[in-house]
Amino acid sequence: MIKSIVETTEYLQSKGFDSPEIGIILGTGLGQLTHEIEILHEVSYNHIPNFPTATVEFHKGKLIYGLIEGKKVIVMQGRFHIYEGYTLQDVTYPVRVMEKLGIHTLLVSNAAGAVNLNFKKGELMLIDDHINLQGSSPLAFKGVEHLGERFTDMSAPYNAEINSKFKAIAKNKDITLHEGVYASVVGPQLETRAEYRMLKIIGADAVGMSTVPEIIVANHLKLKAAAVSVITDECDPSNLKPVDIAEIIAMAGKAEPNMITLFKELIKTL
Repeated sequence: MIKSIVETTEYLQSKGFDSPEIGIILGTGLGQLTHEIEILHEVSYNHIPNFPTATVEFHKGKLIYGLIEGKKVIVMQGRFHIYEGYTLQDVTYPVRVMEKLGIHTLLVSNAAGAVNLNFKKGELMLIDDHINLQGSSPLAFKGVEHLGERFTDMSAPYNAEINSKFKAIAKNKDITLHEGVYASVVGPQLETRAEYRMLKIIGADAVGMSTVPEIIVANHLKLKAAAVSVITDECDPSNLKPVDIAEIIAMAGKAEPNMITLFKELIKTL
């Protein structure tokens, strides 16, 4: 893997991806942040050596390098999931490449369903902690110790200083920002009523199919990491309706301006 990371990094450096400070992973329906970037360079995933390719139609598939609020950023427009048939090492490979290019901070967004019924569609949740229900770890491979500490500490996977800044920005901008625990499942099927009840019992506030692998690897690489979920549906097992994916995408788009405000205002301070 080290050889592959070096090859990918050198290719991107040759394309002008020069010493980015902040990596950003854009989740479902959250691609409009790219309009806020002074784009200097962009490359499609399928042109990047050793990179996976996004297979979900609403995940674009571009790596973008540019400036936001005067900071050099590298943005994944489209992410990878194990439900697409990728391994957890594939899913997190871009994080390792971004770290090799020079980022010190990783910011992640996603769409999630509310298990905590105090959270409503279109609102945002700052992730304070997570539960990994994906059945494995992106660190569970031979030779991982050559890339970082095998037994990575996860006592505080989400950076407290960044989370405090997010909360202050939300208060200042009058944005509803809940705080809670995100559970990451495999998918791609949505949860059953019994599964939603289980998630509530074990302490989850929201559930999705991403983010946790990237956060684990960010901690493995000693990056500062933070993540925000858009609540796109409410998961009440006593009153569960069929899920409309188009409605989820539309809800993510509705909440997107608040997400963009949070990210832009935060980046000013990093």
